[in-house]
Amino acid sequence: MMYALDANIISYLLRGNDSIIEKWRYERTIGNQSTIPIVAYYEVKRGLIASKATTKLKALEELCEAIGIIEFTIQDADTSSSIYGKLKVNGNLIDDADILIAAQAINRGHTLVTNNAKHFDRVDDLDIVNWTE
Repeated sequence: MMYALDANIISYLLRGNDSIIEKWRYERTIGNQSTIPIVAYYEVKRGLIASKATTKLKALEELCEAIGIIEFTIQDADTSSSIYGKLKVNGNLIDDADILIAAQAINRGHTLVTNNAKHFDRVDDLDIVNWTE
C-alpha cells in the first residue's frame, strides 16, 4: 500500500508524536510506503518558515529526501478541477489545498493519511485513513 501524508500528519511526525511515529514505522515494516504531496509540503514548510523553526525545517527536508514528494501534474490540475466542480455544485467546498492534495492521492491510487477526514470525506474516490484514531 502507498500512503500520501497530509500536512497535519507530517506535522505530527516533525513534532515527535509517538503514536504517529510508531504507526508510520509499523507501516514501513510491513512493506507499505509513504510520500508527500507537494501541496502538503508547501503547507508545512510555510508554517515552519513563518515560525522560524529551523530544526524542524531540516527534519522536513530529511523526511522528503527519504520518502519523496509527489510533483503536481496537468492530470492533477484536471482532477482537482473536477473535484472542485462537484463540491461547488453540492455546496460542500473544501480548501483548495485539500482539493489539490486529494487529487494527487486519487491519481496515484494512494491512501491519504489525515487527521482531517471531515473535509476529505466529501471527495469521491478518495481512500482515507486516520492514524490518530
